[in-house]
Amino acid sequence: MKIVTINTEKTQNIFDELNANFGGKVTFDLDEYMLEVENSFASGSIIGASFNDNISYVQFNMTFKTDVRMDILNLKSSPIYFAYCSKGNLAHSFGLNGEERELKTFQTAIVSSTQKQDNVLFFEKDKNTQFTLIIVGTQNDAQIGNHSLNQKVKNTFFENDLVRDFFYVGSYNLKIAEKIEQLNSVTQTGIVRNLLKEGILRIILAMEIQQHSDDLNSFANESNGLTLKEMEEIKELSEFIKSCPEENFTIKSLSKKSGLSPNKLQEGFKMIHNRTVNDYITHMRVLKAEILIRTSDLNISEIVYCIGFTSRSYFSKIFKQKFNCSPKEYKFNLSPMAITA
Repeated sequence: MKIVTINTEKTQNIFDELNANFGGKVTFDLDEYMLEVENSFASGSIIGASFNDNISYVQFNMTFKTDVRMDILNLKSSPIYFAYCSKGNLAHSFGLNGEERELKTFQTAIVSSTQKQDNVLFFEKDKNTQFTLIIVGTQNDAQIGNHSLNQKVKNTFFENDLVRDFFYVGSYNLKIAEKIEQLNSVTQTGIVRNLLKEGILRIILAMEIQQHSDDLNSFANESNGLTLKEMEEIKELSEFIKSCPEENFTIKSLSKKSGLSPNKLQEGFKMIHNRTVNDYITHMRVLKAEILIRTSDLNISEIVYCIGFTSRSYFSKIFKQKFNCSPKEYKFNLSPMAITA
């Protein structure tokens, strides 16, 4: 087992220590760090950045060739860690002698320890682990007082100073997985990238806090009856529909493909997307139509046919509901003449 020790006081420190232990190459752009590793010890990438209100994040997409123990030190303060496992699994303990608790795929966790008590993470060898850690510092800024977001988060979980270790693992949540995919799909650069990522991270933070509240009130126990395997099937099916929404999908064909009953399909799509299966298919078709309007020379009728609709009037109706204008008006507004008029 390889033992890695990191200090989370500064994002730069995290990446200097990770680089020293894992090798690879670190790049830096506008407060965002990326470590890319491809060697006999590990392969993958780690990304991280710091934002306002003493909030930062580190995201692992790594496969280690040996078991790894990562000791996260709290030297000056005790941050609150909001964790989410998108793929694989890992374990956590407070110190070396603490109880090991597993964090599985699609689960969220909230962790904080007393000062100088290490948080220890265990990664299994030969298993791709995708893991997002949002770090909320709890030290108080005298100029801001209790009005900053990090202080409000601290007050939400700890009315008084932390006097004992805190560990919570939530029920399965695929909506957070979708939001993390949105975070990873940001392609902009510079300050725009920084602002977009900060906005999405704040939403993820809010979702994790809401998950904790819902679980305490027993609104989301047992993930509404879906098992982890069923949730993985729903997520895979969602990606399949997203990649080719023009296909002639039916509940029966999707049920056969996934091995899930029609009721489980509907339950899963409502939980993840807040839509029925058919509504999700329609939504993906409209999004693809918008892309085709922007990027192709096809006319509206050709686009309607390409995305699997049979009625142009119905397509125009649902397109207008989403974009507040008809497909024809949308296409016209994209033309250079319309822009300069």
